[in-house]
Amino acid sequence: MRYPTLIILICIGFLTQACHGFKSQKNDDGWIELFNGKDLEDWFVKINGHEVGVNYGETFRVDSGIIKVSYDQYGDFNEQFGHLYYKKPFSHYHLVVEYRFVGELHKGAPSYTLRNSGVMFHSQDPRKMLKHQDWPISIEMQFLGGLSDGKERPTGNMCSPGTHVVYNGKLSDAHCINSTSKTYDGDQWVTAELIVLGDSLIKHVINGDTVLQYSKPQIGGPVVNGYDPAEKIDGTLLNEGFIALQSEGQPVQFRTVKLFDLSQKTQSGR
Repeated sequence: MRYPTLIILICIGFLTQACHGFKSQKNDDGWIELFNGKDLEDWFVKINGHEVGVNYGETFRVDSGIIKVSYDQYGDFNEQFGHLYYKKPFSHYHLVVEYRFVGELHKGAPSYTLRNSGVMFHSQDPRKMLKHQDWPISIEMQFLGGLSDGKERPTGNMCSPGTHVVYNGKLSDAHCINSTSKTYDGDQWVTAELIVLGDSLIKHVINGDTVLQYSKPQIGGPVVNGYDPAEKIDGTLLNEGFIALQSEGQPVQFRTVKLFDLSQKTQSGR
């Protein structure tokens, strides 16, 4: 009886490890921790001017449980806009990201990127981006930090590299649409949430307040360069895509990055 007992103990050990591995990715309440707090194992990088998978200058790194976007190994910024992609696409979901701005705008970065970052979603597959493509064809929830000058500078805006959305019932050709959020100065953490229902409704939420809503994200329009024309079929509705954190010259940090998959709930509600 000693050998069967040993086999049972070994099996229990493997099951325990498997369960711990599962919980590190998905909480008991259904939230998926896209960022595990330790490394970038489930993520990959695409930076303008570099092949996919090249994390030039360790732009994206993990330190003390935080994803840090840094440029200390750069010379001039030289339009090396970058994005850190989660490994798989999503369609219907609730995404939560905590972010804050730190430090100074890197030398050579465009002035409009001062205290500017964001999360891209419904993005094209970065493996189909060309080496010198500046932005992914995607929708962006834009993050802006206040400039401590007493002027309003909302965050949680919508920007649209190579895309359009329907806003207030009309197809908008504006590259960015401002939200109604407050202005957040300094290096305070801000909680941004996206509620994405495929190619229908999208909501932006900042610190618990809904600040922007639109629908029907679709390919179309400018503000993306160096792309493969086969990837930009204007008028195509975007029902799903990759999620990416942005680097465009301003040091920024991300800690919580988690997602609740709504696809099954959406299907069951039909």
